[in-house]
Amino acid sequence: MEQYQGTITKGVGGNYEVHVEGQGVIVCRAKGILRYRRMQPLIGDRVTIEVDDTGAGNITDIFPRTSELVRPAIANVDQALLVCAIREPEFHPNLLDRFLILMSRQNMPVLVCFNKTDLAGDGEAERLCRIYRECGAQVFVTQANRPETLEPLREALRGRITVLAGPSGVGKSTIMNAMSPEASMEVGELSEKIKRGKQTTRHTQLFCIGPDTFLCDTPGFSSLYLADIRPEELGEYYPEFMKLFGQCRYPDCRHLQEPGCAVREAVESGEISRERYESYQLLFEELSGRRIIYSRKPKHEEG
Repeated sequence: MEQYQGTITKGVGGNYEVHVEGQGVIVCRAKGILRYRRMQPLIGDRVTIEVDDTGAGNITDIFPRTSELVRPAIANVDQALLVCAIREPEFHPNLLDRFLILMSRQNMPVLVCFNKTDLAGDGEAERLCRIYRECGAQVFVTQANRPETLEPLREALRGRITVLAGPSGVGKSTIMNAMSPEASMEVGELSEKIKRGKQTTRHTQLFCIGPDTFLCDTPGFSSLYLADIRPEELGEYYPEFMKLFGQCRYPDCRHLQEPGCAVREAVESGEISRERYESYQLLFEELSGRRIIYSRKPKHEEG
């Protein structure tokens, strides 16, 4: 009986594929002792396995987890990679902002990849990169059909488990295939009528793209709901707002229509992105459950 340590990369019907460095993938079952301990194996788990003479494996122990996501159900994720297309489908800041907030709540580092930069207008990619670097994300620009543009991103993934997310049609599967040809992800074409991608990822699986380096593709999404956040807390998830903490006239400023708001002044001066601010307004409205009428300029400046 041989004993190894590895990482669970896939689980279907009680069978788990465990990647062992130098050995490849070994199909295992979970031993009954794990059920007795109420330990349910998850994709991403570091495990100890025993392999008999026939090559059949059993998971005998699960290492303590450093993190655990519910959707997708995956353990030990080190970082999240969100892929956005600048065009086709059209980029929506609000969706990216929601994702950044959700990952911030889980203390999960985020990489942002702006794909299809060949479709961007002059200076558009640079402007978006500047906005999101200022809010704390590590940002990359790629053209998924040009492998050389993926090298900086590949380096950022090295030695980590990364969960890959983003709306359908932005190029996630193309990036996954470039990173790991064995993934053989089906690439969906955009619906010509609505310029959205057809969903092609149907299950959660880790793909080994290098030593101790795994990438997990997830089903695309078009919306994310922010639960359990009070409206007055929302500004805490905008790092560029927090740089101005304490500079508003009122200590409980919501950064909406209050006079003497340092955040709104920074938006008017261009110090804070207007797109990010308008995204904040929409999210505040959603979280407060009521309509709010906004004015982009102080009343004394309106004509």
